[in-house]
Amino acid sequence: MKRFWLAVATMAVCTAAGAQQAATHKWTIVVHGGAGVIERVALGPEGDKAYRKSLTEATMAGAKILDAGGTALDAVEATLHVLEDDPLFNAGRGAVFTAEGKNEMDSSIMDGATLKAGAVAGVTKTRHPISLARAVMDKSPYVMMVGPGADNFGAKQGLKQEPPSWFFTESRWQALVKQLAKEGKPIPPRPEGVPPEPGKTVPVAFYYDEAADPRSHGTTGVVVLDRNGNLAAGTSTGGLQGKMPGRVGDSPIIGAGTYASNQSCAVSATGSGEYFIRLGVAREICNLVRFKGMKIQDAADEVIHHELEALHGDGGVIALTPDGQTAFSFNTPGMFRARLAEGGKITVGIYNDEQ
Repeated sequence: MKRFWLAVATMAVCTAAGAQQAATHKWTIVVHGGAGVIERVALGPEGDKAYRKSLTEATMAGAKILDAGGTALDAVEATLHVLEDDPLFNAGRGAVFTAEGKNEMDSSIMDGATLKAGAVAGVTKTRHPISLARAVMDKSPYVMMVGPGADNFGAKQGLKQEPPSWFFTESRWQALVKQLAKEGKPIPPRPEGVPPEPGKTVPVAFYYDEAADPRSHGTTGVVVLDRNGNLAAGTSTGGLQGKMPGRVGDSPIIGAGTYASNQSCAVSATGSGEYFIRLGVAREICNLVRFKGMKIQDAADEVIHHELEALHGDGGVIALTPDGQTAFSFNTPGMFRARLAEGGKITVGIYNDEQ
């Protein structure tokens, strides 16, 4: 009998210790706002300051959720809401235009604890595509929905819908006009409900000229570890500027642009989508961590700087493990990025010579 009670007492102590450990697990959040030919001279002091401010605001929105004991999924959604509403980034309001002068947005989200995921592609009306992706995950039997059907589903779920004029930004439009003119393609009519053509020159793409170089990948993403030790990842984008309508990149593809598993890592990608899809970049990184025991930075570098470059693809990733290891890896001159761990200070980077 004494042995029995001794075993019970030992079990109780272990259970209490485990609960205390779970309760004190520190959260971490890592954010990106796209990768490409981002250089100090081109961005300038004003652009540099604006992007750092926006990245900080988005990161802190997610951190606020985590610091209040919220879930990784909630933090992903809150962070991307900020970026989707910020015209500086190619997601939501500020999304680039297709060759037909329309916005087609893609997004995905994944829960590392359950491997549940949701994704949408080619949506045109839902203000926050990341929330639509989450609704697909939480409120439907599907993983992916596309086009008008996805927008209609979002409306039925009570997600805010907006007209084309909401997503329109003059600088993105001028970037499209510049690109199509350079390629000798017809210029589509301005979207209905937007202001008339301005009489003065508008800075292209605000500060980051996506028409200047084909290696510009404006996508937003976040990976999160919460106090319960659960991972989540989310990605949201306006796609490729001047693309053929209907083209879909890696951002909404689970395993390519987004992946999360508590057994390995969480990843959000930005880059030349066709190559990221072919490699399954996000899942490939997590596989190297899980099955080869690689450190997250080494795994990310292996995929981005070796496997991706071997196919002549470019871009970058953010990544995070259940024990709080973080990684940035990109093979372009810059990537908008930020990270913050509980109890620490936020770090924000843009260029490839920053930590």
